[in-house]
Amino acid sequence: MRIVMAGASGFLGTHLTEKLGAAGHDIVRLVRREPRAKAEIRWRPDRGELDPGALAGADAVINLAGAGIADHRWTNGYKRKMVSSRVNATRTLATTIAGIGREERPAVLVNASGVGYYGDTGDAAVDEDSPPGQGYSPEQCVMWEAATDPASGAGVRVVLLRTGFVLDAAGGLLSRLLLPFRLGLGGRMGSGEQWLPWISLGDWGDAARFLLDRDEIGGPVNIVGPAPIRNKDFVRAIANALHRPAVIPLPGPALRLVAGEVVSEVLSSRRVLPGILTRAGFAYRQPDLDAALRATLHPVRARG
Repeated sequence: MRIVMAGASGFLGTHLTEKLGAAGHDIVRLVRREPRAKAEIRWRPDRGELDPGALAGADAVINLAGAGIADHRWTNGYKRKMVSSRVNATRTLATTIAGIGREERPAVLVNASGVGYYGDTGDAAVDEDSPPGQGYSPEQCVMWEAATDPASGAGVRVVLLRTGFVLDAAGGLLSRLLLPFRLGLGGRMGSGEQWLPWISLGDWGDAARFLLDRDEIGGPVNIVGPAPIRNKDFVRAIANALHRPAVIPLPGPALRLVAGEVVSEVLSSRRVLPGILTRAGFAYRQPDLDAALRATLHPVRARG
């Protein structure tokens, strides 16, 4: 399969590129700089510029492009950047796909999104049929997903990856928590009662690859594990995996003072369930949090 990918150099993109390449797929990367290899093509999503020839004849397009939610403090300027980087990249790809003749048009666009779509759900469980929440994150996700409309309007299958917290020691939420926990300074965040939808990095990559091949699946898909967990139990599992205590609570106001509004992503309660993956029979390799953390933090020991 020939796959064109945007955002291939990011945390999730790097993992998925390696997984798909190992499976024998031909990966072409869209880059914003001058290309350094034959498998790279330059585009300028902020200007809506992409040569249709870059996508013509491809079997699939995967879009993981966008400014990271934890890369900077959420100033008003950075919040605008997060929205524009996601929406502009998605709109550029979807519009370009729609303009390609039917015979050469990619069959599927797999586009990133997030569980932020649902907002704060409290203790209520939600799945792909649930409506968007209120606030910045839901509004961002709604615009992000709507930017794929030109592709779906042209008859292309569009899959929206509403991704939860992806566990890996080298990136994402977990990587930012490891140092304080290793220093014995870890503890529940906020009340600790909020639900956290997590998934291992390996299962995230397997789910994305699974959806590439399932022609009957389109629209939003929650890319989360089968069992969301409360924050207090999540931090306790991290502490156990590291053999460290988790007794120092981190109040919400203190977290916001140190890290800014991005902390709302951790303090919000999102009891998100993988309805479509479950019904489609997706097999998780690491459905248990303790096992997933052991595999992530002690990979040699977990394999042995």
